[in-house]
Amino acid sequence: MASFTSSLLPNHKFRIKLLFFLILNLFHLHTLVFANSSNSKFSKFSRHPNSESSSSRRTKHSNDGFLNSVQSSLDQALLARSLAFRLTLSQRTSQTLMLDPVDDCLELLDDTLDMLSRIVVNPKDHANDDVHTWLSAALTNQETCKQSLSEKTSFHKEGFTIDPVVSNLTSLLTDSLDMFVSSKPKRRENGGRKLLSGQDYPTWVSLSDRRLLEASVEELRPHAVVAADGSGTHVSVGEALASLEKGSGGRSVIHLTAGTYKENLNIPTKQKNVMLVGDGKGKTVIVGSRSNKGGYDTYQSATVAAMGDGFIARDITFVNSAGPNAEQAVALRVGSDRSVVYRCSIDAYQDTLYTLSKRQFYRETDITGTVDFIFGNSAVVFQSCNIASRKGSSDQNYVTAQGRSDPNQNTGIAIHNCRITGSTGTYLGRPWKEYSRTVVMQSFLDGSIHPSGWSPWSGSFALKSLYYGEFGNSGPGSSVSGRVSWPGYHSALTLTEAQGFTVSGFIGGNSWLPPTGVVFDSGLL
Repeated sequence: MASFTSSLLPNHKFRIKLLFFLILNLFHLHTLVFANSSNSKFSKFSRHPNSESSSSRRTKHSNDGFLNSVQSSLDQALLARSLAFRLTLSQRTSQTLMLDPVDDCLELLDDTLDMLSRIVVNPKDHANDDVHTWLSAALTNQETCKQSLSEKTSFHKEGFTIDPVVSNLTSLLTDSLDMFVSSKPKRRENGGRKLLSGQDYPTWVSLSDRRLLEASVEELRPHAVVAADGSGTHVSVGEALASLEKGSGGRSVIHLTAGTYKENLNIPTKQKNVMLVGDGKGKTVIVGSRSNKGGYDTYQSATVAAMGDGFIARDITFVNSAGPNAEQAVALRVGSDRSVVYRCSIDAYQDTLYTLSKRQFYRETDITGTVDFIFGNSAVVFQSCNIASRKGSSDQNYVTAQGRSDPNQNTGIAIHNCRITGSTGTYLGRPWKEYSRTVVMQSFLDGSIHPSGWSPWSGSFALKSLYYGEFGNSGPGSSVSGRVSWPGYHSALTLTEAQGFTVSGFIGGNSWLPPTGVVFDSGLL
């Protein structure tokens, strides 16, 4: 909890009003959540109700402790969100034209509140992997908020910061995640997810939400058609997104006809199940040019950002055209659970693809960049993708910079059956955070890959705690004889270890990918 003093808030009356607003808002929202959750029974997030045996009662008592921990995290998130909102209101009276990183924290806190509320209100409705994913993502959101605040914020200049509240929430979420992992049952062979119907689709998938990625545009029956020449329902993608009903629960399809759309787009947490379908790579192009050097933090620099769960993109090129000297400049940022990017192209230089959080899948997609051009802290699998390291402002490039900050997070980058090529010296990755986790399996690595394979971030940071592995790769850059000798590097994963990073083993894709129609390999080839 942050302390408020007159030295921090210049106006005493404003301080009283702010505290009153926070207390009132927190009390109201806490009462609402508690009322919805007080009658819920919790059983290790099982799909089946517990019996009232003595063993069940012991489990219920233990899980009540976990729910109380999540409730504490939720309370702190509500407080942080209220504080951040009031701060942005006070700043809007000033001459601020550029987005402030506190706005990042607001968006990330909204996402965290959405996930934590689901856990508390309906604990029995969610599989273990869902809860694990949401707690991991909530912690990632706080790390991202802190990262944005450290990059650039006007509040620091005035001596005011929300960092203490953010840090306290991080600590509470860490405790909740640790408590969950400590009591989590071992994963079942079906991935611990909801039962499938007799038609081999998850029971939570509607009949109209199947085979999306292989269907023609006409079969998709788009809700909006974007055409720059005015022949569609909208002339910009932003207008089409704004026309969609938020929170409807159904699939919303937007067809982007061939053309170049110079826009920066944001699909927020509340806008779920959005599908953007274009006319093909290089034909439908969305381009932006925001960058760190241009005054934006990394989070805000994204040309397209998708936070609403169930995001799907097909046959589109995403570009950040800021150039090789613009520093961080993201083309696509995804924080959407169960998201799919299929037959797309993602093109930039540093920090091209920000796989922020949650479960993601990329298939037959081209990704081009220079430094750390696949980064973030999602649980993500890349299959049959072309990953190309291009010439930039440096002689050395890095494909990945995975950001796992806690050993209990179920996150990492799995590159499976892809092609990794480069026009300059390239490392497979380096550890952005202490528990960075990346594996490269059954992929082709060309001669641009440095013999050591992997690069340190700074000195000996994370070399013992990271998890990097390779399995069954081919090509002139695949030899592991000259690879690094770090304690956390595994030059030859076992078959069982490698299977843990497949679509089935890592992101439980067998339950949620079939309805989308995307082609995928469940296990190893």
